[in-house]
Amino acid sequence: MSRQFDYLADVEAFITVVERGSFTAAAVALGTTPSVLSRAIGRLETRLGRQLLRRTTRSLGPTDAGRLYLEQARTAFTLLGEAERDVQGQEGLLAGRVRISVPTTYGHYRVVPLLSRFHELHPQVQVELNITNRNVDLVAEGFDLAIRLGNLPDSGLVARKLEDAALCLVASPDYLRRHPAPASLADLRRHSCLPFLMPSTGRHIPWLFQDGGQQVDWMPDFTLQVSDDVLGVVSLAEHGAGICQTYDFIARERLQRGTLVELMPQLRGRSRPFSVVYAPHRRQPAAARALVELLVEGTQDKG
Repeated sequence: MSRQFDYLADVEAFITVVERGSFTAAAVALGTTPSVLSRAIGRLETRLGRQLLRRTTRSLGPTDAGRLYLEQARTAFTLLGEAERDVQGQEGLLAGRVRISVPTTYGHYRVVPLLSRFHELHPQVQVELNITNRNVDLVAEGFDLAIRLGNLPDSGLVARKLEDAALCLVASPDYLRRHPAPASLADLRRHSCLPFLMPSTGRHIPWLFQDGGQQVDWMPDFTLQVSDDVLGVVSLAEHGAGICQTYDFIARERLQRGTLVELMPQLRGRSRPFSVVYAPHRRQPAAARALVELLVEGTQDKG
């Protein structure tokens, strides 16, 4: 059976375009692109069999049918918001659903353990966890939250910093038995390095070092590279294929077990930021706000 209201995201797109006065401004507010919004409104007009927007080269505004639909749609969204607040307020317990998308590495090592704690605190909240290295479109794909790596561009999304994840350089004892450990970046050029290729850019992620007070972005030479899943470089390093740079939170247990050894700790000091993001236009459900706070506190506590 088809879902009766699977087009609500298209309605939200229509309301935002009218309120913001342009596809570009609405796309910034919703954290998406003008073309995505144009297709959404096209689907809605097809569904209703009426033109909702009148577009010229100089202006954009609702038709008579569009104004009528806009008024009713705003009322419906207001009622939905009130219903959500009423349900979440019952007996002081959080309820509802939160959809969150996270990168694979951060999802497995940081988010999954925190979700167990969140479930204990809020057992009536349904959490849908999407683990992927693809940057999802929060609004078009119906996500409340997403975790992103790196310094974020001005996308119109609200961002809360989770942590600056420290980096370390590692190799296996087996590799170091066959190759003398490097003592400098010059030595590192003579080793088998395992870089990661970012699928979104087609470029290798540079290795980040602090050398003599200077920040160094170092591009490794390679004969073997990994893309899509960054844990691949750690697995290769653990099996003696070469040296990789990874996050402390990934390497920590392997260093304790002795399956990896840290190299050149004197070049430590660099990190990469992770943030949780959400669309600014939406009144966040109480459950989503609670999850954001737990993520912020939980990752900072772990350090």
